[in-house]
Amino acid sequence: MILQYFKKKENKDQIIAKEQYKKILFESKIFLNENNFFKTKDYKTSFEIVSIFLIMHVRSNLLENNRKLFLQVNEKLVSLFISDLDESLREKGIGDMSIGKFVKSYVKKFYYRLRIFPQENYLYKNETFIEYLKLTDLIKNDDYHNVSRIFSNKFNDFRKLKY
Repeated sequence: MILQYFKKKENKDQIIAKEQYKKILFESKIFLNENNFFKTKDYKTSFEIVSIFLIMHVRSNLLENNRKLFLQVNEKLVSLFISDLDESLREKGIGDMSIGKFVKSYVKKFYYRLRIFPQENYLYKNETFIEYLKLTDLIKNDDYHNVSRIFSNKFNDFRKLKY
């Protein structure tokens, strides 16, 4: 029965989604550690950064030539994100009885963030993105314009990636 997992073939969308998600996590970690404009560097901050980077990936049509694959990859990315939330919250010590409530609250927060995230590609010129950053309450010294420019540069880097 366990052999099925060793022989399990992954679809192209699953492989792309896993690679993208690894890059999102890697870039999020670097972004969090290299920048000192965050009020705190904790789970909440990490969640917000991963959410922003994931939304950037979901919103940027990296697979322009194949819309169906693009939608499937996005679905897998969000699924990986939710699984990762569950696992990381368990590692933080949240028990089986209440894990669902915590995951549900983070997923609701993510979808709310996805809904209000600006549609435009030029984030640093967009007051909506600055308002979005204010909503997250991550940035110290109210340096939202500078931080939005940094996020915008990262967004443009993501758009250049080819899969």
